[in-house]
Amino acid sequence: MRFLFAFIALLTVGGVGYAALVAWPLDADAALETELKGDPMRGAYMARASGCIGCHTDIEGGGKPLAGGPGLDTDFGTFYAPNITTDLVAGIGDWSLEDFATAVRNGISPDGEPYYPVFPYIFYTRLTDQDVADLYAAFRTVAPVSEPAPASDVPFPFSERYMLKLWRALFMDAGEFDADSARSDAWNRGKYLVEGPLHCGACHTPRNVFGARDHGHHFEGSNALPGDESAPPITLEALKENDWSAASLAYALKSGLTPSGDAFGSLMGEVVRDSTSFLNEADREAIAAFLMGEDPQT
Repeated sequence: MRFLFAFIALLTVGGVGYAALVAWPLDADAALETELKGDPMRGAYMARASGCIGCHTDIEGGGKPLAGGPGLDTDFGTFYAPNITTDLVAGIGDWSLEDFATAVRNGISPDGEPYYPVFPYIFYTRLTDQDVADLYAAFRTVAPVSEPAPASDVPFPFSERYMLKLWRALFMDAGEFDADSARSDAWNRGKYLVEGPLHCGACHTPRNVFGARDHGHHFEGSNALPGDESAPPITLEALKENDWSAASLAYALKSGLTPSGDAFGSLMGEVVRDSTSFLNEADREAIAAFLMGEDPQT
């Protein structure tokens, strides 16, 4: 009888906890501060910088632009980046600018559901209002594709999206970009790109058992990337130890070649192919200056 009472009590507590977690509201307020007119050309540039093309297009499989990316195998399941073309059903053609801003900066869908953090909204939370408006304007020019991307294969219990509310409460690192007033505009531009749209920390920082970044080892590399790949440390000490300079790093972001003449591995090679090679020289130099701890104007 005592065991039965304990079992019933456990179910009751669990049921109350489940109901409370499901009912826990999410803060979906990501409204832009002012009415902004987006520039699709600037947005296309930012889409490259943010990795949108590489993630949402199955380039090697011959997929149509932004119609859905290849599978990303993780410890929590296989995720497929969705169709973000202008199709009204399969894509995001019926999204408003506010819907888009909430998804990108808060990780919440127009239906109020949390996105899995494989979508790097934790970094995109630092995007400026203008960059969000520009991105939205760019995506509005994409041809619609009526075929939806494959559904992600996420096993229980990770398939229960309400559990993401706990994850967000513990690990959501939201906030606007924090510029350093003591540094130059160029250095701060590099910091913005690295910590925001480029989301370098997504690969170059190790993660804990919950899939959240270990901030105590920022930029110290990771051996647990999707597909059993790894990313090297990109701390200042590690970069200098491997003979990187600001000039060679900026060149590598364009060419994919290291100071020793080797080519970047597959994941970083794809980043260069789909993203950083499209950046202008000033932005690549700003990224390199930030990572190498140099300020071009000091």
